[in-house]
Amino acid sequence: MNDLSKDSVAMLEVGEESAGQRIDNFLLRLAKGVPKSHVYRILRSGEVRVNKGRIGADYRLQIGDRVRVPPMRIAERALQAIVPAKEFAIAHEDEALLVVDKPSGVAVHGGSGVSFGVIEQLRRARPQAKLLELAHRLDRETSGLLIVAKKRSALTKLHDQFRDGVIAKRYLALVKGRWHNALQHVREPLFKYLLPDGERRVRVDPEGKVAHSIVRLVARWENFSLVEVELKTGRTHQIRVHLSHLGFPIAGDDKYGDFALNRELQKTGLKRMFLHAAKLALPHPLTGDALALESPLPAELRNFLGTLDRHEGRDHGEAI
Repeated sequence: MNDLSKDSVAMLEVGEESAGQRIDNFLLRLAKGVPKSHVYRILRSGEVRVNKGRIGADYRLQIGDRVRVPPMRIAERALQAIVPAKEFAIAHEDEALLVVDKPSGVAVHGGSGVSFGVIEQLRRARPQAKLLELAHRLDRETSGLLIVAKKRSALTKLHDQFRDGVIAKRYLALVKGRWHNALQHVREPLFKYLLPDGERRVRVDPEGKVAHSIVRLVARWENFSLVEVELKTGRTHQIRVHLSHLGFPIAGDDKYGDFALNRELQKTGLKRMFLHAAKLALPHPLTGDALALESPLPAELRNFLGTLDRHEGRDHGEAI
């Protein structure tokens, strides 16, 4: 993708954040301050092209479309919103898929107030890639293993595997309170709803969808517990809501957590939600070979466990 400027043609690749949007609205958002009449004139004249072909103002963009934008003045904010190319730490890669180790604070895709995420940055960093698609999601504040398909056949198979529960996903979470059960099955239905401002939330509700988590105790301190959670279903915010519902909110969770505790934790070094996608096990989507991947806890989470060891004392589990 070339930089947009008033003097040069730009070639833009459509990511997930713009898929489904009309080309006229896409251009108006991109070129804030440019008169609408000018945008529609360059559309009518054929100066704007998609995949080298002429299109009408009502054309809806698709992921991977290549949009030719002629020279025009672009707002500085729009310039800054162009997706920067970025590679992420890779836990595994082959011809069919790659598994990135996503940092906390990075969305997996654009939308909901976020201009871009991991997938858009990967596409910019790998313009030669024929396909890069998310096989699943992680919350923005959750770190860890994220699968990206590089072939359509792999993506379809991965979706089947997630739906059928073939892929084993295990997360590490630090919760408020002393967890006692070595192993506990949590089967509580989850219901999605919207707050008045449009923000998405989830709660335990008999009218919700079936959700199943398996929680294992890893380590315990005076006021906190480290647990491993295996997901048997993949509902939105499943781990966060299940643990909070049981009275063990995740440390640093700004949606379902203990907000007063979170403020105190920020002062002692925990400035993010303590939830990490640590392990993935699955048959390779094309070969069927067993694939087992692991991501160590990020340094900021390991360091916070060290702080707990010094100030509270560990009464269960070994050092992580």
